[in-house]
Amino acid sequence: MTRKRRSFTAEFKQEAAGLVLDQGYTVPQASASLGVVKSVLRRWVKQLEAERQGVTPKSEALPPPEQRRIQELEARCERLKREKNILKKATALLMSDDWNGTR
Repeated sequence: MTRKRRSFTAEFKQEAAGLVLDQGYTVPQASASLGVVKSVLRRWVKQLEAERQGVTPKSEALPPPEQRRIQELEARCERLKREKNILKKATALLMSDDWNGTR
């Protein structure tokens, strides 16, 4: 008889890892109370720690639509940073004495 592989939502994984990181549970305690294998919970804890440190999850860890969304948002952030820098330079130019003197 083969066992069916269980799947968990991202929210469940974060809450489970949060038990260890935020609430002081040990991995064995949390895994026993949740009915999750210790090695899986350890992986979730490592992933949550990495996310909290600002590391973008690896593409193989996320479904393609979520990874694509992350890439789109990162590209948008870069574009907005470039636009902000252009606006800063334009504002500095408009506020400069040289510009005001040519009016």
